[in-house]
Amino acid sequence: MPSFEERERAYENKFAHDAELRFKAQARRNKLLGLWAAGVMGKTGADAEAYAQDVVKADLEEAGEEDVFRKVRADFDAAGIDQSDHQIRRQMAELLVEAAEQLEQRA
Repeated sequence: MPSFEERERAYENKFAHDAELRFKAQARRNKLLGLWAAGVMGKTGADAEAYAQDVVKADLEEAGEEDVFRKVRADFDAAGIDQSDHQIRRQMAELLVEAAEQLEQRA
């Protein structure tokens, strides 16, 4: 039977692994969101990639995803794009699922 210390280490390792997967999935979601938003705003190629990187960087401003949402919302408003908050948040949720699936496929 595993000792208490071994079980504790196993739980800590699982927690660290799960946290890393969440971080990777959120970063991938942010890139996918940036590419989606870039497409909605008519950006293509290098401009779309650069915008996607800006969205990824926006997530480093504060904990949670509100900083990413605010960036996309503000950029849509500045570009005159008619997307509701609900539509943006729904896209964020769907892309998080897609990002997690992509990570699972790579594993």
